[in-house]
Amino acid sequence: MNKKISDKDKKAWDNFINSKDKIPNKDIKSEDKSNSYIEKTIDLHGYSLDDANLKIKKFIELSFEKGVTRISIITGKGSRSKNKEDPYQSKDLSILKYSVPNYLKENKDLMNKILKIDFNSVESPSKGKFYIILKKKNV
Repeated sequence: MNKKISDKDKKAWDNFINSKDKIPNKDIKSEDKSNSYIEKTIDLHGYSLDDANLKIKKFIELSFEKGVTRISIITGKGSRSKNKEDPYQSKDLSILKYSVPNYLKENKDLMNKILKIDFNSVESPSKGKFYIILKKKNV
């Protein structure tokens, strides 16, 4: 296939070659961190429901004050929870994986600091952690 290059394309190519403007290298990571998260992680394995709720409340409040924008919350999958064997306990709300997000959702003070809760991860049987995105603190 033999195509002719138009005068317009030749002129555009010459302008490009002779230009002093640099083309940004897409392979180099951008130094602009404006869209990145400041992330913290908390592991609630082994905590009782009350202790986990108290711990996560304090952690979110402190993180919000320090400008953290994303928190990963490790709860475990609940697969080894002994609560599943007790017919008088709620299968969902006695396991941290479900109770912690429910606690957050019901706590208006905390929800005023939270932009988003990753409920898809909570509902996934294969995941033992979820994340929340915090709002930015008004200065």
